[in-house]
Amino acid sequence: MTRHARNCTAGAVYTYHEKKKDAQASGYGTNAQRLGKDSVKDFDCCCLSLQPCQNPVITKEGYLFDKEAILKYIIAKKNENSHKLKEYERLKKKEADVNFNKAVAETSKKVDQFLKGENSIVSKSSGGKQEAASSISNMSTGHDKELPSFWIPSKTPTVERNNFQKPVNIIPCPVSGKPLKVKDLIDVKFKPYIDQQDNKKALITKENRYVCAVTHDILSNSVPCAVLKPTGDVVTLECVEKIIKKDWIHPLTNVKLSENDIIVMQRGGTGYSQTNTKLEAKQARPALQA
Repeated sequence: MTRHARNCTAGAVYTYHEKKKDAQASGYGTNAQRLGKDSVKDFDCCCLSLQPCQNPVITKEGYLFDKEAILKYIIAKKNENSHKLKEYERLKKKEADVNFNKAVAETSKKVDQFLKGENSIVSKSSGGKQEAASSISNMSTGHDKELPSFWIPSKTPTVERNNFQKPVNIIPCPVSGKPLKVKDLIDVKFKPYIDQQDNKKALITKENRYVCAVTHDILSNSVPCAVLKPTGDVVTLECVEKIIKKDWIHPLTNVKLSENDIIVMQRGGTGYSQTNTKLEAKQARPALQA
C-alpha cells in the first residue's frame, strides 16, 4: 500500500509521472518540443538562403527560391556533373588501356611458354634412339620472371575495382529532389502591403509584407497561398476556391486558366520542420527500462 505523501518512493508501482520525471533528469526517452515561429521559414523566404526573396521564382512543386540563389545552385551542380563526367571518361579510358595491356601480356606469356617448351626438348642420339632431357628447375616452366616477393609493390595482390556507372546529368531540386530546369522556374510577383508607418523599416522586420493580388488580404504563414502561372500573381487559396474556380478566368487579366496554372505554395520548411503541419521536433534517446 502506497503512502499519501508528496515525495512518495515506497510505492509498488512505477507511475507514469515518476517515469517521465526520471527520464527527463537522466537523459533517457524521447524529447519532443513544439517549434516556435523562429524555427519556421516565412512563406516569402527562399528555401536556400532562408531570407526574403528579392527576385522570387517558384518551381512546379511550389517551392520558392531567390533567383540568384537557385541559379548559383544550378551552376554549381552543372560544374559538379561536368567534373563527374570527365572523371568517368578518364576511368573508362584507363580501364580500356588496362584491358588492352592485359590482353597483350597474356598473348606474350603464351608465346614465351610455347617457345620455352620447344627449347626444352633436346634430342640426343644414343644407339639410334632419341631421349628427351628433363629438368627439375622451376625456371623451365616459365616462372623465371615471377618473383614470390609480396613486399615488392609491383608483386602485391590487388583487388579488382568495382564497375563504375556513368553519372546522370540531372540537377535535382534542393528540397523535393525532383529534376529541376531553369526554364521550369516561374517568376513570382508579390503585391506589397502599403503602410505608412512601416515604409522606413527593413523588409525582414516588417510584420505584414504582402497582400493577395485580388482580395488584398494580408498574407502570412497561416494563410495558404497559390501562384497564378501565367502572370505570377500570388493569391490566397480561398480566392482560388471562391472566385477563380467559378469561371476559370484570371481576375486581373481575364485570361483563361486551367488546373495546371495554379501552383500551391509550400509553406514553412526548414531543417527542423518541413511544413507548417508538422511543427513538433523529436530527439530519440536511449529508452529507460522500468
